[in-house]
Parts: sequence; structure tokens; C-alpha cells
Amino acid sequence: MALTIPHIDEMLQPGAEALGYELVAVEMGGGDNAVVRIYIDSPDGVTVDDCANASRQFSAILDVEDPISTRYTLEVSSPGIDRPLAKPVHFKKFIGDDVKIKMATLIDGRRRFTGALVDATDEFAVVEVDGEQTQLPYREMDKARLVPVYEFDA
Repeated sequence: MALTIPHIDEMLQPGAEALGYELVAVEMGGGDNAVVRIYIDSPDGVTVDDCANASRQFSAILDVEDPISTRYTLEVSSPGIDRPLAKPVHFKKFIGDDVKIKMATLIDGRRRFTGALVDATDEFAVVEVDGEQTQLPYREMDKARLVPVYEFDA
């Protein structure tokens, strides 16, 4: 699955759990001066102090394990309202919500799918777009996020 970086995710998972956080996803991009972005969550939400505490924990783990050969900047964030979906459990939790998924390969002639998440298994998500349901294998996904729902009181 390209939705999180598995070896870094596995390395940081115990540190996140020790602090009481769920490690939602690890993203990395940027070439020679990469950005490693780590999303954390908790039942009570995530504050700036939570991000700072997790950043110190993750930084220490990454310094010891040294899994990244280039220079990088570490960012720790809450998942936000357009939270990344990186693991089957995330997809299962948000069945019924709208998602936006970018595939690494063409599926039914397209790479981008925005629609209702109607099912999720351990291997794939099923998204309904324009009345048609499509199975999207996690291992072929580049990115997946919830589509934000903005509610305004009139």
C-alpha cells in the first residue's frame, strides 16, 4: 500500500501508542530535502502540544534507527477534516462518507475517484462514482482522503 510508508510506520507505531496516539499515516516527498509528514490522532483530538510531544518522540526514534538517507524535515500534524485514509481500518471506519482517491495505475480508464465509500475489505475499497461501483485495491492507491463536509448554521 502506497498510502503510508510501511517501514517507517511500523518503526514509529510503538512510540505513538506509548503516548496514547493513533499513527494515522506517514507521507514523504521532496527529493534531496524531503518532508516526512506524520499524522496522529486520539479520541480527544490533537492539540499543538500533542504534535510537539509526538515530534520529539518520533525524532528520537528516527535519529536512532536512521531509515532516511537524505536530509528531511519532520512535520507532525492532526489528520484534519480531509484526513488521509491509509489503512484498511480507516476505510472501514468511514464507510458511507465521500472519499477522494488517486490511483497509481488506471482502473476502468481513470486514476481519480471521488464518491461514496460503499464498502471496504482488507484488500480493497469500493467507491461509487456516477452510480457505478468500482473496487480499488489499496496496494495501487497513491492517496486517499475524506472529502470534507462543511456545515454552516444559518
